[in-house]
Amino acid sequence: MNGIDAIMSRMAEISALVAPQATSTTSTNATSDADFSATLGQALGDADTAGDATGSTGSTTGTDVVNDAKKYLGVPYVWGGTNPSTGLDCSGLVQRVYADLGITLPRVSRDQATVGTAVSSLDQAKPGDLLAFGSPVHHIGIYLGNGQMIHAPEPGQNVKIGKVYETPTAIRRVVPDSTTGSNQSIVDSMGSLSALTSKYSTSGDSSAYANLFAQATAKYGLPSGLLSAVAKQESNYNPNAVSGAGAQGLMQLMPSTASSLGVNAFDPAQAVDGAARLLKSNLQSFGSVPLALAAYNAGPGAVRKYDGVPPYTETQNYVKKIMANLTAEAAA
Repeated sequence: MNGIDAIMSRMAEISALVAPQATSTTSTNATSDADFSATLGQALGDADTAGDATGSTGSTTGTDVVNDAKKYLGVPYVWGGTNPSTGLDCSGLVQRVYADLGITLPRVSRDQATVGTAVSSLDQAKPGDLLAFGSPVHHIGIYLGNGQMIHAPEPGQNVKIGKVYETPTAIRRVVPDSTTGSNQSIVDSMGSLSALTSKYSTSGDSSAYANLFAQATAKYGLPSGLLSAVAKQESNYNPNAVSGAGAQGLMQLMPSTASSLGVNAFDPAQAVDGAARLLKSNLQSFGSVPLALAAYNAGPGAVRKYDGVPPYTETQNYVKKIMANLTAEAAA
């Protein structure tokens, strides 16, 4: 797609978002000259990659996509937003989720609606597929299954789970369908699983990081033993661990999280410091260790949405195991 086509695509998206709000006040929906200029620049910048998805999708599943997307529940909608700390729009959410998993998507919804392979109907859609709406496309979300999707709806709302409210104009599958594929794909997947199992079975020595844990605990005023317990649960003290969802290193930081913290997830000293800052922030926000751990695992938005530990089996087990380890260590 050339630069002019990309600009026209983005302008169509803008019109679709703004037009329904024309009779309301313009304080939240109006686009400033500066914002419009930035949009044009973004469109030109995206022109070379529009319509393509880059990065490896072989080991990523739709379940990985869904689990990562849920981390952003509760993040406010901000038109043009691509940073979850300040807000996301619909295509910003989709782009961020896939970027967390090492897959690069175009910036705007109309171009995202052309990546991957087409799915014929909602009955054939699987969790992780993209659902696009409108002609031209002006909204996009991630399918969860059972007629639900996660999306950033509109100004004044947050990223949320909701019903698929109308028939999508496009359904796209970016990651492979885990139930189908060639024999070679199965062999490749088995190889990836073997490598991942090998990484996690090679546990590190907790004593090697004792000083790092102690220093960061004192520096950020964290409960004693918390960092070590998180590292044990996250990676079993393996500084080279990589999860199926793409979390990295000793403290299993997602690439986007590590980037926002300014750390290298595979450097134990940096990873521990970054995780300590993240846990400190969660403790300040939620006021308890269980909720801080839940936010570390599922994201702050999910904790706010459910006003407590989210009802995700993975997150609930995660919190229980770490709290049990902390209790056992305190009693020792």
